[in-house]
Amino acid sequence: MTTAALFLGFLVLFVLGTPVAVALGLAGTLAIWLGDLGVMSVPTQAYTGIAKYPLLAVPMFVLVGAIFDRSGVALRLVNFATVLVGRRPGALAAVTVMVSMFLGGISGSGPANAAAVGGAMIGALSRAGYPRAFSASVIGAAAATDILIPPSIALIIYSVLVPQASVPALFAAGMIPGVLAGLALMGPIFWMSQKHGFGLAEKDLPRPPFWRSLMEASWGLMAPVLILGGMRAGWFTPTEAAVMAVVYGLFVGFVVYRTLTIRDLYEMLVEAAEISGVILTVVALAAIFGYAGSTLGVFDRAATAIVATGGSEYVILAMLIAMLIVIGMFLDGVSTFLILLPLLMPIAQKFGWDPVWFGVLLTLKIAIGQFTPPMAVNLMVSCRIAGVPMEATLRWVGPLIAAMFGVLVLLIAVPELALWLPRVLGY
Repeated sequence: MTTAALFLGFLVLFVLGTPVAVALGLAGTLAIWLGDLGVMSVPTQAYTGIAKYPLLAVPMFVLVGAIFDRSGVALRLVNFATVLVGRRPGALAAVTVMVSMFLGGISGSGPANAAAVGGAMIGALSRAGYPRAFSASVIGAAAATDILIPPSIALIIYSVLVPQASVPALFAAGMIPGVLAGLALMGPIFWMSQKHGFGLAEKDLPRPPFWRSLMEASWGLMAPVLILGGMRAGWFTPTEAAVMAVVYGLFVGFVVYRTLTIRDLYEMLVEAAEISGVILTVVALAAIFGYAGSTLGVFDRAATAIVATGGSEYVILAMLIAMLIVIGMFLDGVSTFLILLPLLMPIAQKFGWDPVWFGVLLTLKIAIGQFTPPMAVNLMVSCRIAGVPMEATLRWVGPLIAAMFGVLVLLIAVPELALWLPRVLGY
């Protein structure tokens, strides 16, 4: 009875169009009431869900992403990436991926990355001869690398829910798979561009001067070094690193580039507060759902039933991959983790999967879902900026999905891709 109330209640509310956070909270509250767990535990669990030190990093990383977007760092990174890639068909689209990867080391949010890169690149891609539907596909896919390359809000949430996996270890583990995902996207981008003649208008344009572009982009390139290097050196924790990144971004915007104003600062604070409020509301209400499921034993029974199907660990893993990619089409990474991790972690423990590797694997699955139609959150943002319907991207997004899926298979076959760097760094 309570199990049905928990899952069916959430499903019905979700289908009716109820916001994910509200659906989670109401379904969890209903199950707590029916299971006689004490309705007064609901506000306590909501508070406990967000009263966690690592979550302080979330609003800070959201804010630093807005700062670097408005201060003109993205445009300077575009010029420098153009120097590296050159001028040929597909080059500017590949530059888009590189810029997304750079910004992935700053903001930690896929939709936020899609908005920042889309605003900076859609016009330039159109002038160079790329169809807007193709450009939206590339931006949506490139932004998906953002939740893998540290700092990642999704990985911070994972570390809160799975204490065995520390934030520094997860950040280090996501680095190589994130870079591989970005490089994998460039293959189909160049292939489709060559085949269809995209980007011919940029072929004869001069390259920006190397040293000048490097100097202008150096402040943006130093941000990930500051964040990750400071944590590795023990100067600050991941949460403190987020605050340092905000201070650094404000210094670059106000003092170095002088592109920010006090009005910009106010608007960025409002924007970061709104986005962070949404994320933390989902976390708080999902904690009610998670408490109901774990206290009633729902997740353990479901995990035992899945394992008892008799499939090998690779069969179970394939089932989980399919399930998560489908769910990732409809939900963002944070919501997916909050809903499914209580179910998935008992399965991972039964098979002895490393929690750090498993976290990166889950994040990569969610990244693929973020630009897989029909409800891909990254693609929604990039299509809105490009002014095209999502169905127009279907012919272009397929090869990009296949490329990132290849990285997923590689990560399953070679877990050391995620585990080697944390071990070398001593996490």
